[in-house]
Amino acid sequence: MPVNMEMFLSPVWLSLKIALLSGMLAFVFGVLAARLVHKRPFRGRTLLETVFMLPLVLPPTVIGFLLLLAFGRRSWIGRLAEWLWDQPVVFSWGAGVIAATVVAFPLVYQSAKTGFQTIDPDLEGAARSMGAGERQVLFHVTLPLAGPALATAFVLGFARALGEFGATIMIAGNIPGRTQTVPTAIYTAVDSGDYALAWCWTGAIVAFSFLLLLAGNFRKNPPAGNSAP
Repeated sequence: MPVNMEMFLSPVWLSLKIALLSGMLAFVFGVLAARLVHKRPFRGRTLLETVFMLPLVLPPTVIGFLLLLAFGRRSWIGRLAEWLWDQPVVFSWGAGVIAATVVAFPLVYQSAKTGFQTIDPDLEGAARSMGAGERQVLFHVTLPLAGPALATAFVLGFARALGEFGATIMIAGNIPGRTQTVPTAIYTAVDSGDYALAWCWTGAIVAFSFLLLLAGNFRKNPPAGNSAP
């Protein structure tokens, strides 16, 4: 049976749009959180880090249920958002962005934190001793040195957002042409027995995720021939 291209492309474009936006949000929040935690110790840091990492171990349906309570039409956040944008948050593609951002955040945070931890504090101290301000140290020393880890953090966050299913289906639903992403579309196709379409979506998301991770690995571990002697 030939595959309907319009039916095939709709979830693909929506998944890419959601993954790109949520990947950027998770990257910004994850890097800021990692920088905050790494910069100096404070009371309650372990508890805060545990909260940050919870979405990594909780079942996605639990995350989706909690997000549904937080952004549903009965919550003050949901009512405020509906008043501002004249539509509810739940069962919209924006809800998919929220779900994907939350589940991608721990991976970004952990990768960024690891990158900051590998930086020699003496290098930042040397820059300060030469008269550099904190902003100059951050943008000219810290971020460049942590660059490979931060690039990996973005790739992991984007890839995780692209494959999000459980939390998304809880808060955004599975509405074709509106909130149906590739993972939820695959579920629907398999459930209805349309294995040809399911294989097409599966192949697309596997290939895209593979290329993303491959690019991230090449950046982190360049070929030996390209390294300096």
